[in-house]
Amino acid sequence: MTGTPNGAPAFYARRGGSRRDDWWTLLHPPYTLWHLSYVVIGACVAPRVDGERLVATVLAFALAVGVAAHALDELHGRPLRTGIPSASLIAATIAALAGAVALGVMGVGRVGTGLIGFIVVGVILAVGYNLELVGGRLHNDVMFALSWGAFPVLTAYYAQAGTIGVAAIAAAIAAYALSAAQRSLSTPARNLRRRALLVTGTIEHTDGTTTPLTIDSLRTPLEAALKAMAFGLVALAASLAWLRLA
Repeated sequence: MTGTPNGAPAFYARRGGSRRDDWWTLLHPPYTLWHLSYVVIGACVAPRVDGERLVATVLAFALAVGVAAHALDELHGRPLRTGIPSASLIAATIAALAGAVALGVMGVGRVGTGLIGFIVVGVILAVGYNLELVGGRLHNDVMFALSWGAFPVLTAYYAQAGTIGVAAIAAAIAAYALSAAQRSLSTPARNLRRRALLVTGTIEHTDGTTTPLTIDSLRTPLEAALKAMAFGLVALAASLAWLRLA
């Protein structure tokens, strides 16, 4: 089956062509909510949960990951093929990172100076991963799982407790594993959407029947799994937040 390189670059991409559609696509809503769920989970496994700290941490990551990191990613190679001007992407990155850092700095007085380390590492990861700095050494599957899985959990826990406990480490390992699974699914799905032009072949079954291989038949189960995982993690985070804060 012949592919369509001018099709939607992601399953959540809007194809209306308007600036609003471009920004929606840039924010990667399912994935952003997915990784913000790790923030909520990290906070909610802490011994005590402060609602104001949780909201501030979620907002900081929404700015740093949801806006800044994704804007930098689009600036570096235009993988989503949006029409957002480069100047707007740069401005969004600077404003979002500044907002995230400001929220972190305001939290230092309540949490402790140890939070400064998380702020610095967060900025390095957001910029270094998406711009593939240091010869691309910060842009790989391991760094993805650490940056967008384990790190949000540990930061959110520390913002609540001022230390890192066993529960934080266990939750961070779980987030790392789930992010690694996300990467294993999203990379081939993304390649099929953005790079594949043709898929040929068939699957021969033991009963003698055959199933033709197409771009859609390969991509659809990958994206179905990604959608289910995103929905499940958001629901889990919401249930934990309700349990700890209600």
